[in-house]
Parts: sequence; structure tokens; C-alpha cells
Amino acid sequence: MKKHLLFLTHYFPPEVNAPANRTFEHCKLWVTDIEVTVITNFPNHPDGKIFPDYKNKLVQKENNSGINVVRLWTFITPNEGFILRTLNYIIYMMAAVTYVLLSRIKFDVVIATTPQFFCGLAGKFISQLKNKPFILELRDLWPDSIVAVGALKNKTIISILTKIELGLYKSAALIVSVTNSFKENLISRGIDNNKIEVIYNGVDEQIFSEIKPIKDQALKSFLENGFKVGYIGTLGMAHSLSTLIDAAKVLEKEEVKFIIVGSGAERERLENEIKEKRLNNIAIFPLQPKSERPSIIEALDLFFVHLKKNDLFKTVIPSKIFEGMIMKKPILLGVDGETRKIIEDAECGLFFEPENVDDLVSKILLYKNSPQLILRHGENGYKHVLKYFNRAALAQNYLTLINQVIEEK
Repeated sequence: MKKHLLFLTHYFPPEVNAPANRTFEHCKLWVTDIEVTVITNFPNHPDGKIFPDYKNKLVQKENNSGINVVRLWTFITPNEGFILRTLNYIIYMMAAVTYVLLSRIKFDVVIATTPQFFCGLAGKFISQLKNKPFILELRDLWPDSIVAVGALKNKTIISILTKIELGLYKSAALIVSVTNSFKENLISRGIDNNKIEVIYNGVDEQIFSEIKPIKDQALKSFLENGFKVGYIGTLGMAHSLSTLIDAAKVLEKEEVKFIIVGSGAERERLENEIKEKRLNNIAIFPLQPKSERPSIIEALDLFFVHLKKNDLFKTVIPSKIFEGMIMKKPILLGVDGETRKIIEDAECGLFFEPENVDDLVSKILLYKNSPQLILRHGENGYKHVLKYFNRAALAQNYLTLINQVIEEK
């Protein structure tokens, strides 16, 4: 009889952010060896609006690529405002625990994924109530990440959340970190080195080999010609995309186009900033279906990845770098630390100091004037990501760890 994995995640397809992608791509590979049930929200991220074809019911069950998906009533709020977002997280935690208790679902191990740790707490409570092993997937250091972007400043609340965070780490049978930096951080704070494993994010080669037409005609038209620098993803405080707008201002006479595709809390402010600066060489387009992402990246010359200048972000690895690499696009990187090492080891992009517009502009012009460098870095990235960040291989390593935890229990 197959073992049964219960997976708790705040985000799941059709949402297209990194946690949703990672969870779905891992789980669909695991279902041949282990039964998987995912407990999640109704899709609404990042705009706080239920996706088409869904209604916010008490419970809805579906099957996606062999994965049992249970969606629970969701407190809907846009991805902005610390209090409302926290309430959203807490309600999910309570709903997940309640559902597991009332449904009497049978499982052998529970995994909960961050970046917000109330999902992790749900996994901890379910583990304790059902006497099953708990695996924490660590995608972010929370509350440190919200402190870093200025969303939380109350020292008392920060102290309380930090104590809860440490208790969460200690309760897990296994911690699966997405970066070495997170692992080192936990070890320095007294967490047992032997129960922390690193499984990087990666990319599914098959998904990015399917080039489907872009349906958004305005986006398609904007991508048709010129030298193009593009960003795809969440438009949040951490990404400091004003830096890209400032670069567009400097280069407005240099025949360089800037494309931002996504949604999030900062979208309206960024659109207003572009209007105020009267820029015609940069445009923001809505979040597009995941199936069209390869086509959008294919049309770019440079793939832009950026986070605010903060020491905490030296510990993260934005998973979008792997999408640029698999599509043979040089990475224009404004993230220091572990991400920078990956890009420089692979020789597949150029680093610029985060939030440094002059440095960013100089790197863009270097690429624009060096077509051979673009080709070389693109090929290097493609080879490197297939060798070290192949999603199927990483998922298999992860499954081995899951089985070990089950057997030990």
C-alpha cells in the first residue's frame, strides 16, 4: 500500500508564484510512488480576487495531475497590509487544522511550506494532534523578510514571532531548506545540523520547451522588436522595481525597452511612477498564464532579477533565475550573496549592485553592445541549470528524504 503525504501550502496552481510552482511540480512527480493530498486556499494571489471558475466555498475537492487537492474557505485580501495578510494566514492555519481533525484523513507524514510560518504552524499542530512526523519546507526566513522590507517594525511583535519561529524549527523532524544560507542561519541559532537538508528550487525542462502564443495583444506587440529587458513575477516591496523604471529613464533615447509582467501590491504605484516620468520605453502588463511564460521569456534579450539592497536578501535564491537560464537568457542580477554565486559560477549573467541605477545601466549597455556575450551567457546558463537544477532530479532527492522520515517514525 502506498504511503500518504499530506502537504500544506498557502499557494497552489492556477496561482503562478514560486511556492505554487515548486509544490505542484514536486507533487506531480511524487504521485507515482506516494499518495499526495494538498490542502490549500482558493486561488486569489496576488490581487486578492478569486480566479475565474472558482467560488469561495467551505470545502472543494479536485484532482490535478494525480494530486488530491482540498481547497478551504479563504479570507480574501490583496497582497498588501501586514494586519490583513496576517489574518489571512491565521485563518488558513485554523481551517487546515480543523479540516484534518473533522475529516479524519489518514496520512503518514505532513509537510508544510513557508514563506509565511502560520502554514508551518498548521503542520506542527497537525503533526502533534495526529502523532505523525512533520517536515518543514523553509522557503524564507520569516519574520526577518517582512522586517527587511519595512512591513513590520514593532519590536515586541517581532520578538514574539521570532520565538514562535524557533519553536517551529525545533518541532520539525526534518527541515528542507531551499538555500544553504538558510541552513547556516538556523545552525547559528542552535538548530541541529543533522535535521536540515537543502533541496534547491529548479526548473522543469519540459514546461519551458513548449512555446505557446501570447494572447495579450498589447504585450505581444510591445515584445515584437527592439532590445528588451524583462521582469516577470510579483510586484512587491522586496523587488524594488523603481530601480528598473529609473534605468528606463536614463536609457529612454538608447532604443532599449523594459517590460514588467506581473501583479502585486506595488503595481499601482509603479504605473503612476511611469506616468509621472512620461516614459514610453517601459510598460507593465498583467500577470499572464503560466503556459505563456516561456514565450514571453523567449522574446526578451535580458532577464531581470532584483531585490532590495538588504543583507537578508543575500540568503535567498529567487527561483525565476532558473526560468531565465532554461530559456538561454542572460541574467541581469541585482541580488547579492548565494544567488550571485550561482550566476557567476555558471557564467550566465552579470551582477549589478542592488538599487544602483548607474551600475544597472552600464551592464545593460555592455550586453547591448556585445551580442556574442549574450549568446555565450545564454548557453552557459542553459547547460548549468540542466546539470544542477533539474526539477525531476531534485524532486527524487526530496522524496528519498520523505521516505526516510516515514521509516524512522
